[in-house]
Amino acid sequence: MAIVPEDSAVRSRRVRVAMVAVATAVVAADQVSKALVLASHPVAGTGWAAVRLVRNPGASGGIGAGYPVLVTLAALVIAGVAAALAVRARGRAVAVCLAAVLGGALGNLSDRIFRSPGFGRGTVVDWIHLGWSSGSFNVADTAIQIGVLGAVIAMFASERAQKAGQPREHVNPG
Repeated sequence: MAIVPEDSAVRSRRVRVAMVAVATAVVAADQVSKALVLASHPVAGTGWAAVRLVRNPGASGGIGAGYPVLVTLAALVIAGVAAALAVRARGRAVAVCLAAVLGGALGNLSDRIFRSPGFGRGTVVDWIHLGWSSGSFNVADTAIQIGVLGAVIAMFASERAQKAGQPREHVNPG
């Protein structure tokens, strides 16, 4: 079994370039936005959206906050799974969406590795707060959620298109 299957979308140079561009753009946007928030320490907005600096030692919603090394290892595994699935994806849209997931995972993983209080125990910088939610999130979290949703939709659309393109079986009445 090959690491990159024959029918993988990543075999196309254009798809590879798009995947690298999406993952890189997500990491860059995430890190730049976090740097800007950290530099200005804003607390802006009171309505449905606000900018609030939160340092999250756990996963989404603070899950596992008391186990930062375990959360870092889980983030590393998630990034690896996203990369493996992206490389094996058959559809271009699925591959590009999974590249967004990978970029988001790498953005948050870089916080865990390089930010205070130290290697593998760093806190993720969350800064987007929605009025109806108790938690905060960041650009990387958004890329992960939109990437997963996009990949699922693209997989269903691809499967539906495949079924629509197949000739129907003729039923023999006898």
